[in-house]
Amino acid sequence: MSPLVPPLLTGFFGTVGLALIIGLELHAYRRRGLPNLAPELQGFGTTRTATLIAALGFVLWVAGGVAPFCVGLAVIGAALLLEYRARVQAGDSSLLPSVVGLLCFALGPVVLSVPLAVLAGLVIIILFTLGEQGQIRRFSDAFPSEEGVTLAKFLVLAGVIYPLLPDTELPYLPGITYPKIWAAVLVISGISYLGYLAHRYAFPRAGTLLTGVLGGIYSSTAATVVLARAVRADGSQGTLAPAAAVLATGMMYARLLMVIALLGHIDAVRLLGLPFGVLFFASLAVGGLLARRAPRGAAATHGQVSANPLDLPVALLFAVLFVVFAGVTQAVTARYGVSGLHVLSFVVGFSDIDPFIFSLLDGKFQVGVSGVAGAVLIASASNNLLKALYALGFSRSKAMLPAALWLILSMALSLIYAFTVL
Repeated sequence: MSPLVPPLLTGFFGTVGLALIIGLELHAYRRRGLPNLAPELQGFGTTRTATLIAALGFVLWVAGGVAPFCVGLAVIGAALLLEYRARVQAGDSSLLPSVVGLLCFALGPVVLSVPLAVLAGLVIIILFTLGEQGQIRRFSDAFPSEEGVTLAKFLVLAGVIYPLLPDTELPYLPGITYPKIWAAVLVISGISYLGYLAHRYAFPRAGTLLTGVLGGIYSSTAATVVLARAVRADGSQGTLAPAAAVLATGMMYARLLMVIALLGHIDAVRLLGLPFGVLFFASLAVGGLLARRAPRGAAATHGQVSANPLDLPVALLFAVLFVVFAGVTQAVTARYGVSGLHVLSFVVGFSDIDPFIFSLLDGKFQVGVSGVAGAVLIASASNNLLKALYALGFSRSKAMLPAALWLILSMALSLIYAFTVL
């Protein structure tokens, strides 16, 4: 059964309709930028022009194909260039209307060839760029130059290094491939970076509890150290710092499960979902109980949990630790089996557990999935012991004792589950 409306006619009406909407927003943009000029003196930017340009591009593409369309694009481009030159002489150097004009001309082929989601995304970007001029300018003025460098580093990590890595295993490390190592680097760096951005820009004056939550997304150990030092520097901040430290550890469990799932280790997620889930919600409950005990109005602010975590030396260090831990784990499991792995996991918990955990998950060691999951749980347990020692040592205050006790209790529960269930 043939459709009621031919596809070409649907595409034409869609092109004209979208161009009309873009033209309306473009006209409003030009009026805001040049409010004192009459419409006829404002140059390109009318709704009718944008709509007719889009209709012309659609007809040339459908009727003649690529060659006539390219000729029309060259003519429209030349006309917009002359119009832009005249606007520059009049004191208006904005190139945006000319770019939008070219996009309107190319709208027809886009409507006919790309998925609807891509088309909707393109139109949304155009409308947002035209409609939020003031907000975009304020954001651009406030955007620190170092953040652009940070974004470039992530693009190097994800878009340059990762595609160039050979999909081969490392010598003597079965299951450990170069892309797997770098995928772990990208996931950890990305999640840590999101936590950093949320703390710096979305919640720059985050209260103590929110500091614990956001810090736990990056590093629960670093968050615990910051909170403990804040208690030592100002005893009045000890009211909410224990609750925040417990919340940071709760976020560690959620972050580990998320990263393990993103890296595709679903079997490990199934085994760790129950203990990590229970410890996560229990940490939230304990943190909430400690927060309720604090006096009202106690919401002191804290500085950043860390400097910007997305850095090339940090990424390279993570990759090196990944390989080192994979090699050590391979040697220990080959010689001592699961019992040796458990001892190694407990020892590693007193350092950075992320590279150890993901090297353990990605490798092919002489232990089953339950042995690997148990090692992950043991490493997180001993890491909690380290945080308990940090909480008391850096604060030198009894105020952090409730957080330390919960961290020690969660360590004990993790060890019991690892040795009796997994």
